[in-house]
Amino acid sequence: MSGIKGVFFDLGGTLFSYQGLGQGSVSVLQRGVEKLGLTYDAKSMLPVYGQATKETNARYMKQSYYLHRDLFRDAFSLFAERVGARANDEICDWFDDTQRDMLVEHMVLREDCLHTLESLKERGLYLSIVSNIDDSYLFPLVEKWELHQVLDHWTSSEEAQSCKPHARFFEVALEKASLDAEHVLFVGDSPEHDVNGASQMGMKTALIGEQGAAPPLQTGAKTASPDHTIETLAELKALV
Repeated sequence: MSGIKGVFFDLGGTLFSYQGLGQGSVSVLQRGVEKLGLTYDAKSMLPVYGQATKETNARYMKQSYYLHRDLFRDAFSLFAERVGARANDEICDWFDDTQRDMLVEHMVLREDCLHTLESLKERGLYLSIVSNIDDSYLFPLVEKWELHQVLDHWTSSEEAQSCKPHARFFEVALEKASLDAEHVLFVGDSPEHDVNGASQMGMKTALIGEQGAAPPLQTGAKTASPDHTIETLAELKALV
């Protein structure tokens, strides 16, 4: 691709892998079940929690902006209702804090992430994260993995007050980078959030997959075709 001056990245499923979250998520749910005063095994409750999450996601995806803190709390609250309990504010606060801490602890960079970012940075490309996540998730991950050393900026949906695929989020990121959309490649794992949103802005897109980890918060909406489909971040070095 000629004319690319910057590469914007999604966070989860793109720079970071979801593979290490499975057991941690079950552990948080088990502790949540116990907080509700129930004796269920969390694994047996996964279908109920999954359905509650799916329904909550569908409701939130109709909004142009939301906090993941609210989404996750509402999903857990609906789950509690479905299993005959009630999650009060104290329990919901605990669930949100505990889930966030688990994610920050267990999410790891893809193996080729840092090397790829360093290589792209050496070529003078502007690099940033543009993620549908709250500051309380994004900032600790950037700090923990010292991504400030290879990124020019990182923007959360909370900062932008907009969530992908809505245009305002992309406009904020472009303004911070002082780049035109036609000069940016957007890399993400979500056809609906990343490919659709970036394509509508006039950016080039690369859809990255992760075996065994489907992108979250998809609604099944029709999506644009990505300009490129990749399996590893390292493949970007041959694209730009």
